[in-house]
Amino acid sequence: MVSRRAVLRGGLVSAAALAAGGVACAPAPVPAAPARGPVFTLGVASGDPSPDGMVLWTRLARDPLAEDGLGGMPGGAASTVDVGWELATDQRFAEVVQRGTERTGAELGYAVHVEPVGLTPGREYWYRFRVGSGPGAEISPVGRTRTAPVAPELGALTMCFVSCARYEHGLFTAYRRLAEDQPDLVLHLGDYSYEYAAGAKSSAPSARQVAGGEERTLADYRRRYAQYHADPDLQAAHAVAPWLAVFDDHEVADNWAGMVPSHPEPDFAGRRAAAFRAYFENLPLRAAARPSGPDMRLYRRVDWGALATFHMLDTRQYRGDQPCGDKYPTDCPERTDPARSLLGPEQEAWLLDGFARSRARWDVLGQQVFLSQLDLTPGAGHSYNPDAWDGYVGQRDRVVNGWTRAGVRNPVVLTGDVHAHWAAEVKARFDDPASPTVGTELITTSIASGGDGSEQRPETAGVLADNPHVRFFNNRRGYVRTTITADTMTADFRVVPYVTRPGAPGETRARFVIADRNAGLHLA
Repeated sequence: MVSRRAVLRGGLVSAAALAAGGVACAPAPVPAAPARGPVFTLGVASGDPSPDGMVLWTRLARDPLAEDGLGGMPGGAASTVDVGWELATDQRFAEVVQRGTERTGAELGYAVHVEPVGLTPGREYWYRFRVGSGPGAEISPVGRTRTAPVAPELGALTMCFVSCARYEHGLFTAYRRLAEDQPDLVLHLGDYSYEYAAGAKSSAPSARQVAGGEERTLADYRRRYAQYHADPDLQAAHAVAPWLAVFDDHEVADNWAGMVPSHPEPDFAGRRAAAFRAYFENLPLRAAARPSGPDMRLYRRVDWGALATFHMLDTRQYRGDQPCGDKYPTDCPERTDPARSLLGPEQEAWLLDGFARSRARWDVLGQQVFLSQLDLTPGAGHSYNPDAWDGYVGQRDRVVNGWTRAGVRNPVVLTGDVHAHWAAEVKARFDDPASPTVGTELITTSIASGGDGSEQRPETAGVLADNPHVRFFNNRRGYVRTTITADTMTADFRVVPYVTRPGAPGETRARFVIADRNAGLHLA
């Protein structure tokens, strides 16, 4: 049976294309646990920039694949390590502007989160960490970060956004190509890691294997994140620029909705609490996002001078269960019920208030699932993805009407989840092609999920014909690179032609320009 998202995400098509091309990818063995070595095997990262600071992150591990999830570090509540950090205005650390020490240990998964303040707005910084002193000290790789500018600054911003990195489906070459672009900011829109056991729920061939079975405990999630962070391409992407990260479903379990798992299980609240704790430990998030049991305040707003406001959304934690029995694709009256909510009432009110207060040139929604209507049945009949905004039509209408009523100057929605590049124009009424275009949606493909992919799919032409507001589709892996100025947002849909072997080049499949006060896509 075809899975509910196989067509949209293209997993079956990718597998067929690989088979037709004669590419046979036998599952790679799980890497042997490395010998105990340097403590900074998981790299460094930064995130959530403000005008006077940001978050600096690392996590200590001598053996990333250790089964207890502690990376070969000592266990026990009394086990702690003091970690020094430095922040400089140059890569050689000739001009150190701040330094300090943070204590971490087994209770924190040996993660370190530092929040320096009092920095100069809108400038580049370099950072590193240290364990020990003297000749035996261990020093981390160096990371590049920056503070956000302040209003009325309207200088250009290079921002890349990414989603969906299933480890065994391919190498993280797209992260490496992103790092080579030297962006100022990176947005991760969910599915940073996947919870599956090796080979589970997969129609794509395995290029490499994850360690361990399906994640359910804190140790499971910590170990999986350590394996991800040990990847050199992911380390390069983290070290090049600050990130803004939000989760989707696979950081916990496939297709969860609020406190409802996709399949019954005895203690989903406990599993969600473990997953949230590991997510916080392994991402450069501020202390305000620290979870309390199965609850985590992740939605937030980040300003980039007067140029852009990033509204980072959480479309999992507060949503109602998917309509139509969560069958894909499908249609049912339930999905249009105005009471249905993807964001929850509190987050919806927060978002609409943000629209009303915004004075930014560009209002950017960093979120997880397809916002634009997408009819997945070519020709007669209609069907939709109930896990996306098409399953929560009433709230979508309220959000789109909210930015229209507030006079948001340039609303742009950024989306992940679907393992393919798409670009769409947001309509006031999607069923009326003559309806005004009131916003733009850019959807990034996956970093690795789905394997090598393909340029198109057999159903592409029919789907595009039935959705004239959708202007672009490509089924390779990659990311989206944007250049934001006061007058335009330019989006380059970047791809790598393969992920099942190393060395893929970065290529641009399409370039669109969104003009100031002119919602919609213009092919450049």
